[in-house]
Amino acid sequence: MSEGNAHPYSWSAIINGSFNAEEIDKMGYPAVTNYLKANQDTLGVCGAEVTCVWTQDNDISASIAKNAKIETIANSLEEMAGMVDAVILARDDAENHVAMAKPFIDADIPVFIDKPLASNLVDLEYFSKLNAQGRFIMSCSSTRYANECRVVKQELASLGVLELATAVGKKDWIKYGIHLLEAIFSLLNDPKPISVRHAGKSGKDIVYVEFENGLLTTLHLFMDIAPTFQISLFGQKGWRLMEIKNSYSMFRDTIIEFVRSVEEGQSRLPFDTTEMIIKTLIGAKESLDKGGKTVYL
Repeated sequence: MSEGNAHPYSWSAIINGSFNAEEIDKMGYPAVTNYLKANQDTLGVCGAEVTCVWTQDNDISASIAKNAKIETIANSLEEMAGMVDAVILARDDAENHVAMAKPFIDADIPVFIDKPLASNLVDLEYFSKLNAQGRFIMSCSSTRYANECRVVKQELASLGVLELATAVGKKDWIKYGIHLLEAIFSLLNDPKPISVRHAGKSGKDIVYVEFENGLLTTLHLFMDIAPTFQISLFGQKGWRLMEIKNSYSMFRDTIIEFVRSVEEGQSRLPFDTTEMIIKTLIGAKESLDKGGKTVYL
């Protein structure tokens, strides 16, 4: 479990159909309790059960297990790899993803890795090579399945030729810029990016992405604004604003897609799509480090 990321509590509850509000609130995540309560009638994922949990702290593991009625607390990642058919690595600290995913990938166990998959090109290349060797690696931000974007996606034709997409969010670029990128890529059917340029500064990230089809996108991640995830599309005939707020729905759909992928024996989300988005994410950071120089993808 990584700091500030409640997915081990919420995702295990969504899958197992059970949650303990007291345990979640005790860890400081009342918003998770609220959306689980609001959606209690749809909890549970057919064909899947969280049977095992491991974290860096046995007390945290015990709390997560109590929350979602998980039977077994593993003593190590290697031990856990021998107990499961698939694994969700529910940490968003990308710098730890290679080390923590390795025992499962080496054991040829399907793995879903929380966003972002990687924060540097060396780690991304590690996952890319293993994917090319046939290992089952799936990763994305849940905004890929956000209902707010899916509603607009069915109306895209009515907007005419798109000229501009904008996105606004809170917090840091690597952990939260991925949410905006994933939503935009999915909304636009994963167009190919050709360049990225960072025109802001750390904590006030302003990123320009140009796509092969000529569409220009600007993304704004500011640490000190009110919490929000907003996306706007502007076409020659119309425009739409989306505010992504239904966390529960997009989390559940992400989990279902992973379970379906495991059942089918391969990720339903092509690794090339994830790789393209992560390269854009990393490219923006490289541009910032180079004083705003355009990075070609």
